[in-house]
Amino acid sequence: MRKRKKVLIGGALVFALFAGTYAQQQQKEELPPPPPLTKQEMERAKEIYFDRCAGCHGALRKGATGPALTPDKTRKLGTETLKTFITYGTPGGMPDWGRQGILTPEEVDLMARYIQHDPPPPPELPLGEMKKSWKVYIPPEKRPKKPEHNRNWQNFMAVILRDIGKVAIIDGDTKELVSTVDTGYAVHIARYSASGRYLYTIGRDGKVVLIDLWMKKPDKVAEVKTCYDGRSLDTSKYKGPKGDFLDKLAIIGCYWPPSFVIVDGQTLEPLKIVATSAYTYDTNEFLREARVASIVASHYDPEWVVNVKEAGQIWLVDYSNIHAPKITMIDAERFLHDGGWDASKRYFLVAANFRDTISVVDTKEKKLVKNIKVGTRPHPGRGANIDHPKYGPLWCTGHLGDNTIRCIGTDPVKHPQYAWKVVVKMEMPGEGGGNLFIKTHPKSPHLWADRALNNDPKLQRSLFVFDKNTFQIKKVIEIPPEFQGRAVHLEYNKNGDEVWVAVWGKKNEPEKQAILVYDDKTLTLKKAITGNWVATPTGHFNVYNTMKDIY
Repeated sequence: MRKRKKVLIGGALVFALFAGTYAQQQQKEELPPPPPLTKQEMERAKEIYFDRCAGCHGALRKGATGPALTPDKTRKLGTETLKTFITYGTPGGMPDWGRQGILTPEEVDLMARYIQHDPPPPPELPLGEMKKSWKVYIPPEKRPKKPEHNRNWQNFMAVILRDIGKVAIIDGDTKELVSTVDTGYAVHIARYSASGRYLYTIGRDGKVVLIDLWMKKPDKVAEVKTCYDGRSLDTSKYKGPKGDFLDKLAIIGCYWPPSFVIVDGQTLEPLKIVATSAYTYDTNEFLREARVASIVASHYDPEWVVNVKEAGQIWLVDYSNIHAPKITMIDAERFLHDGGWDASKRYFLVAANFRDTISVVDTKEKKLVKNIKVGTRPHPGRGANIDHPKYGPLWCTGHLGDNTIRCIGTDPVKHPQYAWKVVVKMEMPGEGGGNLFIKTHPKSPHLWADRALNNDPKLQRSLFVFDKNTFQIKKVIEIPPEFQGRAVHLEYNKNGDEVWVAVWGKKNEPEKQAILVYDDKTLTLKKAITGNWVATPTGHFNVYNTMKDIY
């Protein structure tokens, strides 16, 4: 009990300091020198920081989803306090790296010392260097003209096997493993072309892989590295009076160097780099590290919706002429992270999670609709759309920092009294946040939520199923005890009658991990997909639902 109290106090101290509320007299004290690091320790720490820390705290450590980790802050805390929150995490969503066993005690000590040093400058990546990494294994003219198998490929699931550098393709009808593809380090998301034929993956090292699902055994046909640190991509999906761009282009969003890169949709040839270093929308402060977070493809114009995280801007990037790109910059809120479409696919809603806000953009009128306050650190993934008998269309988000799910009205025409307001608040049992994903389907009466980043091991293994009409919890599901890890990510099959969940554990214990398939009607386990290949499964993406933006 004493140990737990100590941990919570340590976490509170960290957050008080990082919020700028540390005692004024301590701010004026001379900083102590950083603890010593050998050259070998420095190189190892840089690798760990990139892998586990840079996404939230930034390559330059100036903060975004997580607080700043600059030496003026970290040296005041000292090594022992820093080790405490690296080991045990914090209630606001910081993972408990040490307690999970992801970082050893020696690595925790190393990172506590490393972040007290000045951050080393990251390298640049010009177009010429990108092209050195570009490989086309099978050119478009030599690829199948039609599927070489009889499987229902639009119901395939692409499962990210994060820590072993692979993606598994699973037949959603038969639950059979169709193929495993080497994709490289720590894939973050998977997206599909407009036709659904091509699967694109991006790793946290910025490597993009293109996979052809029509091949007898789906495999990669091209790859390229456009960033040192990447998170997002999407494809060109517009076909209309302004041209036919289906499957022709793709866009890759980079954390470092801060930029987006336009590539050929069939070959991944790098075509255009656009830097996203920018001035913040509110204080007009220049940020070198203004990174690209989520990207979606507009349904109204040949445009991508690009979220420039630290600047608090949403860019509408017209890809009809990439050699003279037109970019509409919309001031929104900092720090933009992830988001998705409302049911009409006109309005894009994105979390400015460090400001506890959802920003809404009208992609038809190309303007900000509203910034809406929600809970603590919203993390919607792509969100969840509900058509409610009273409130009309709703879009919902969960939160990293609290146990609520909040739903916003999205119909200003037929339900103006509820539009652009939080009209529903659902609560999950237990303290703290840790929700990463929520998901529903138009054919389902349910909304599912995980708590993968909660500090409570029981909540990490639990799924929460809500009734979409009453907003009450219908069932709390704890994953079977024979599987060890966190219940993470939720995805419906094409028909909307199954929910797939990953049990994310350690990469050297595949026998304790699985992809769990639940019957959405009975809320019971239907199938556990297991095998030696099931190592560190995280996100999994259905072809049809992803290409059609169904969530």
